[in-house]
Amino acid sequence: MSGHSKWHNIQKTKGAADAKRSAAFTKIAREIIVAVKEGGSGDPNNNSRLATVIAKAKAVNMPNDNIKRTIDKALGAGNTDSYEAVTYEGYGPGGVAVIVEALTDNRQRTAPEVRHAFDKCNGNLGAIGCVSWSFDKKGVIVIDNEDGELDEETVMMDALDAGAADFEADGPALEITCDPDAFNDVVKALEEKGYSFVNAEVEMVPQNYITLSGEGDVKNMQKLIDMLEDSDDVQNVWHNWDND
Repeated sequence: MSGHSKWHNIQKTKGAADAKRSAAFTKIAREIIVAVKEGGSGDPNNNSRLATVIAKAKAVNMPNDNIKRTIDKALGAGNTDSYEAVTYEGYGPGGVAVIVEALTDNRQRTAPEVRHAFDKCNGNLGAIGCVSWSFDKKGVIVIDNEDGELDEETVMMDALDAGAADFEADGPALEITCDPDAFNDVVKALEEKGYSFVNAEVEMVPQNYITLSGEGDVKNMQKLIDMLEDSDDVQNVWHNWDND
């Protein structure tokens, strides 16, 4: 078993989902634009990066009309949106490893904003590679089984048949992990079997976790995550804080 689960994070954020939905859609739209431009196609069958982003969009219930409208916008001759992928690495309170993935049209705005968040929360921004060695890139798919209607063994066999590397039943969630290169095929195969997801994306999964015992460290770590996620430029914040 992978020992990794986002379910506790999903549970904690469900209540605030509606408030953050608009911001989430905006960030995913930015990812779609980049995927279309870099992949040179608005067809996910011919653009694997776009297919990956669409899976993520569907998992957070982004309407199909929004997805199509964003793809059409990216394909439009008059579209001048230009974003650059930038990754920052550093340490949060208590030595928690943090990876920040951003899409920005202005590094001079984004870098100071990210650095300020680390400094403000008793962390420090480091050099590229300082913590990423302790993470593995994996495709992660989570299926909600809170009502218990799904048979765990059936889901596991369907996932493994689809090309997944691992399966874990974590309370009300069924978590499937796979090689990033197999992610789109696994998602497509499971969708064809009628499954829907509460999470579906390629993640940076920590090899080990850190527990924070001090109340100040816990508050600062949560504040750091909130500050980074509130940034329009930041797409993902990965960390190895065990905040169950």
